[in-house]
Amino acid sequence: MKKDFISIHDLSLYEFHEILDLTAKMKDDPHRRRKALKGKVLAMIFQKPSLRTRMTFEVGMLELGGHAIYLSPSDSQIGTRESVFDVGKNLERWVDGIMFRTFAHQNILDLAAAVRIPVINALSDLLHPCQAMADFFTLKEKKGDLAGLKLAYIGDGNNVCHSLLFAAAKAGCRMAVATPPGYEPNSEIVRQALEDGRETGFSLLLTNDPRDAAADADAVYTDVWASMGQEAEKEARAKTFAPFQVNGKLMAAAKKGAFFMHCLPAHRGEEVTAEVIDSPSSIVFDQAENRLHVQKVIMVLLMGRSEKNG
Repeated sequence: MKKDFISIHDLSLYEFHEILDLTAKMKDDPHRRRKALKGKVLAMIFQKPSLRTRMTFEVGMLELGGHAIYLSPSDSQIGTRESVFDVGKNLERWVDGIMFRTFAHQNILDLAAAVRIPVINALSDLLHPCQAMADFFTLKEKKGDLAGLKLAYIGDGNNVCHSLLFAAAKAGCRMAVATPPGYEPNSEIVRQALEDGRETGFSLLLTNDPRDAAADADAVYTDVWASMGQEAEKEARAKTFAPFQVNGKLMAAAKKGAFFMHCLPAHRGEEVTAEVIDSPSSIVFDQAENRLHVQKVIMVLLMGRSEKNG
């Protein structure tokens, strides 16, 4: 792997599948690497709060023999009280890796360029790669071979959708994305995903009809309609996205036994009904658990070779 984990697009096909394969081994025998990061320290910078991200990275470091230090938005005030560059140059003197959960994707790029230690993208407004790797590991657990599976994504063409596109392209899946007009995924992300998938069998349908996307799908995925930072748009988005709710009727368009997926937190009664997210077909908590196992592998691959500078 490269020095940093910023985007699934950056991974080679070998690296993508290596992470999935090593995650299976890590999950099957969690004590196998219990000293892999002994003495190593991860700084966790949060500009956006999160239950799953903080818990899985912090527990992951503990299970690998290392330590994690949580920096809240008020602790670092990165980009306001102090520049991204200066925060990074300080941190690289003390820790072995940095996990960054931020708003602007450029912050991730600037931090990675500033430091010699690994930087992990734990979420930006453009990408959510750790989530998508956990999602595809979960699909592999449930379905076996990923190639040829159809994943339907219903809702906002956001950061989660972007990273799922990159993962589907590497895995050789069929993916269908249904969004309201004007909420399609970023065109450059789509171009890169199609490029990534030229030799894997990846195919992509972009549509404004959720039933077209869900038809014959092995899994149906959705996310909240208004993410953090979009609170002012919540009411308008609720009206726009109402026809894109994942409910029993929409799930009936998918394959029999199709899985329901969500990155969480979920708003029952909005983007998904309780009957779907609480049904036996829902694998949302498997996805959440697998964040831990995937991120442990990513940290070992990056930080297992890193050294503090200074």
